[in-house]
Amino acid sequence: MMRLKLIALGAAAVLAAYTSEACAYIGPGAGFALLSSFLAVIVAFFTAFLALATFPIRKLVRLRRRLKRHAKARVDKVVILGLDGLDPEICETLMDSGDLPTFSELKASGTYRRLATSTPAMSPVAWSTFATGVDASRHGIFDFLARDPRTYLPVLSSSLITGGGRWLRLGPFRIPIRSGGVRLLRKSRSFWKVLSDYGVFCSVLRVPITFPPEKLNGVMLAGMCAPDLRGTMGSFTYYTSSDADKKTGGTVVKLRSSGGSRGERFDTALEGPKSPFAKGGSGGSDAGGDDTLKIPMTITVRKDRRGAEISVSGEKFFLREHEYSPWVRLTFKAATGVKLHGIAKFYITQLDGDFGLYVTPINIDPEKPAMPLSYPSFYSVYLSKLIGPYATLGLAEDTWAVEEGVLDEAAFLEQAYGFHEERRAMWFETLKKQRKGLVACVFDLSDRLQHLFFRYLVDDHSANVGKDTLQHRDALYDMYREMDRLVADTLRHIDDRTALIIISDHGFKPFRKGINLNTWLQDDGYLHFKEGVEPGEYLEGVDWTKTTAYAVGLGGIYINRKGRERSGIVESSDFDALKQAIKDGLLAIDDGGVQAVNRIFDVEKDFSGPYRNEGPDLIVGFKEGYRVSWDCAKGIVTKDIIEDNEKSWSGDHCMDPASVPGILFSNMNIIEESPGLVDIGPSVLDLFGVPVPRYMVGKSLMGQP
Repeated sequence: MMRLKLIALGAAAVLAAYTSEACAYIGPGAGFALLSSFLAVIVAFFTAFLALATFPIRKLVRLRRRLKRHAKARVDKVVILGLDGLDPEICETLMDSGDLPTFSELKASGTYRRLATSTPAMSPVAWSTFATGVDASRHGIFDFLARDPRTYLPVLSSSLITGGGRWLRLGPFRIPIRSGGVRLLRKSRSFWKVLSDYGVFCSVLRVPITFPPEKLNGVMLAGMCAPDLRGTMGSFTYYTSSDADKKTGGTVVKLRSSGGSRGERFDTALEGPKSPFAKGGSGGSDAGGDDTLKIPMTITVRKDRRGAEISVSGEKFFLREHEYSPWVRLTFKAATGVKLHGIAKFYITQLDGDFGLYVTPINIDPEKPAMPLSYPSFYSVYLSKLIGPYATLGLAEDTWAVEEGVLDEAAFLEQAYGFHEERRAMWFETLKKQRKGLVACVFDLSDRLQHLFFRYLVDDHSANVGKDTLQHRDALYDMYREMDRLVADTLRHIDDRTALIIISDHGFKPFRKGINLNTWLQDDGYLHFKEGVEPGEYLEGVDWTKTTAYAVGLGGIYINRKGRERSGIVESSDFDALKQAIKDGLLAIDDGGVQAVNRIFDVEKDFSGPYRNEGPDLIVGFKEGYRVSWDCAKGIVTKDIIEDNEKSWSGDHCMDPASVPGILFSNMNIIEESPGLVDIGPSVLDLFGVPVPRYMVGKSLMGQP
């Protein structure tokens, strides 16, 4: 058996070098799928043989492309610094006031432009457009969420979970005998894949919509939409001795005292992912009766030392009130010999009175990843050895914990800047070590802080009611100054044979009011509920035999089309007229004399790509200050169509794309006066002397060499 394992490992090494990897995957909410069949070993041998046999031919093709590219390359290296959500208006204001000296110098010596974002103006759409040089109708990502036409339920737009399908049942165990996986749903090809074809080495760090990571000539670390160990987009745990309510975005655990001579003691447990094996019992794992893997945890409160002693997963540490722990390694036992590894940070929110302990979402341990966080798979391990443990969750900054009152703004800022420092470390290590090729990284701090702190820039924002408006008034401006320092430090790694491109995917505006599109659709007779049924989340209770249109996500409206949706009723002959009627009605929404909707995109008519029929039929471009309401995003129909946004999440960009452009700085001469995100990929290819593929709709922004 050991000999068979060694042979399989040898085949896997060849696969890692020349072909796609065979991996064990976990997906959001799907649990783990383990490769265990003998068939996988045979396939590995066969694929490895083909890879070796065709290696000389592939090597010659790559050499020819590389020589052709080198003859036309303008630069040796392209560095792309992505600053998610950095807003041009704020940048220009702070440059004029002298607060952003590095940006100002780069504008004077190079190029600065406002950068047109994607339609719609959402991060997964925008970064997919950046990666591929095409619009949403050609890469297929129209929103954070899509909808399943068979169930009408929302699904993650960026990745698809494929189940293992076959299990061997042995008593309480379920042993997978066919591997499952997770698949990237973004269509088209990224420009780094094109560069790879021409022998350009690419380092792509934390760019959104790169989970699972793509195979390329280089390295990749997944960004936004990489899940936590539980398979969610980020679910915190809050332990409290009080009678706390259920929290959106996390789990609340009620603590009960176990006494204790040195201080009040709480014996509890930390919940991890679902067990892939157990069914209705522990079965030799850490799973409880609900198949959730758990680790025993003991908390001993030491008020005399203003903190608590915590013991969990073999780790014992003392944690002071209002201080974050380092990353704590957590090991969940799924079965004998099968362990799932995660990391988390701990933070005591309250010591006096009721005790409160916050635990971050359990990130996948980059040193022992339970699913592919990077390509090649050992790259995440390498980074962890180099810079220490780091956040791997795509949306690591826990905005929900702030919204739910678990973390205050000071604690959130400390967390967000901590993750930012991790990103800086991996960024500068990569810049220092890579002399040629592409180096790209996206920093998220700018996006997360503007979402939560934009209210400080708007005195009359409804989100300010009942909240402090002074303590963190400079938080956003301080963040912009930090971005300026980041650019200054980056410039130290830029020589005259390196092109620097700094971009943001969109800008930001205040999110003052929410519009419930489903409420409007109901009021105007397009959406109907079953009689006697109480409407619930995600359009529960809708009568699909009468409904002609419904909204899903952050601005998409779908027609309940016959032959497409499971219970579709709208005939093709009525399709265009229905869309026009909805457009006319939405454009007429009046909020005290203000038109709340700027424009509406008819996807079939305004887009021309092959995947335009897979997205919503209409995309609503809201006026500045308006966005889909929180309840509408959850598929809840409310009484009022328009409501004030009173949440801390007070800034947004899911509006008319024309009102939220991003930024573009470069040390290169950019000739285009109105560049767009769609042009970045073609421009990078041009700089390396690589032909721009015909499928790309963007163009190079660079002048003649």
